[in-house]
Amino acid sequence: MSPRSRLPWARPLPLSLSLAALLALLQQQLLWRQPPRLDRLTPVAASSGPAALQARFSRPMDPASLQAASSLSPPLAHRWLGDGDTLLFNLAPDQRVSSPLILQLAGRDRRGLALPPQRWQWDPRPRLLAVVPVGSGEQVQLREHDGRWRPITPVWPRITMLEPLGNGEALAVVARSEAGRFRVWRVPLRQQPLRPLGRQGSAAPSPVLAGAPEPLGATDRVFAHISANRRGDLLVQAGGEQPDQVSLQLWPASGGPQDLPLEASGAVRLLPEGGSAVVPEIDGLSLQDLPPRPPRRQTLPGSRDLSSFCPRAGRALLVRHWPDFRRSLELVEPGLAPRQLWIGPQALVATACSRGGERLWAMLVEGSGRPALTLVSLDHRGSVLATRRLSRWELEPGTGLSYDPTSDRLAVVLRQLEQAQGAPPPAQVVLIDATSLTPEPLDREALQAIWLPAG
Repeated sequence: MSPRSRLPWARPLPLSLSLAALLALLQQQLLWRQPPRLDRLTPVAASSGPAALQARFSRPMDPASLQAASSLSPPLAHRWLGDGDTLLFNLAPDQRVSSPLILQLAGRDRRGLALPPQRWQWDPRPRLLAVVPVGSGEQVQLREHDGRWRPITPVWPRITMLEPLGNGEALAVVARSEAGRFRVWRVPLRQQPLRPLGRQGSAAPSPVLAGAPEPLGATDRVFAHISANRRGDLLVQAGGEQPDQVSLQLWPASGGPQDLPLEASGAVRLLPEGGSAVVPEIDGLSLQDLPPRPPRRQTLPGSRDLSSFCPRAGRALLVRHWPDFRRSLELVEPGLAPRQLWIGPQALVATACSRGGERLWAMLVEGSGRPALTLVSLDHRGSVLATRRLSRWELEPGTGLSYDPTSDRLAVVLRQLEQAQGAPPPAQVVLIDATSLTPEPLDREALQAIWLPAG
């Protein structure tokens, strides 16, 4: 029997290959003629403006076409950055966002095919978190955009630290028990700052939803310090009864903890962009890469403390202590020696900065007995932009400044100076206009306050 008679249904191999190639060509042509689509639109941390979105398309887009065809309501200046199928939608600097934004997304790909128009509601404004006294304990509460406060954690006897994780997908809290022991908790958060819309109307505001707290670690510790980054990683520095029981663990956004073999003389801080940590040492500060990166260490000698990070990668503010008891404020940038912006005899107790250090703020304390509190705004050259004497206030110990670029405001916890008679007034959350330095007390008793990123 011949092969043809044994397999009457079989076709010659060349014909089969030709049909497969023709089918692939037809599919390619059909895909080539289809309009581009938006595969993903997500909020990302902005370093050069109030807020940003990352857009990923099914094929490379024409940024100029997106710039011309897309629009925002209310109308804010914006620009499309990048090339290819993944672009960044960035709000221009020095603008304030006072309400949710409606993004009309439209444009063409590089072949001229139009993207189907879409409407999105985007609210990049952060919420405010505060540690609030409740009964005989303390609780983390969240302030919604309409001014209402909501509890998002249980009441613990004492809360010593809180750190938002990533872009606001969780909150890390250090709580102290009645026995004086510390434990770190992770509180999952769910936000929805970006939602697709139909042709008409807008979506109702979506509140932040908090999950049940999850303990990190099986035992309580004698002390605990935490630091987080934008990737969602958390660094836990904790100690036991003995000096050799100090541990340094990195809890990544996914997976179990990793022990870090770092020796530090103080609190270790993660870089916001991830991958490295600032480690205080006896003779200065060191920047050390973390696993899985190869070990690498850069040292900055001198009596310096890390004060705060700037949004742009690699920028930070340092406080330097001089032998004559003066302090100076320095801006550190990648590849450059620290640049002195301010020096004086006052105590420099808190700082914050915008973008890459274009603007920065410093809280100064001067005097003894009844010290005077002053807030100073500087530019990147160290020139004074504004000064505000906060004569009726003092900074709550252990707190700092937290800057929100969408509203151009600083959050801080201040306490009114004690009067001659009566009980001392409680500390409260105060929002400060970052340009005029005008304070706005919120009439909310609190011990700590920090902005929660919108996601």
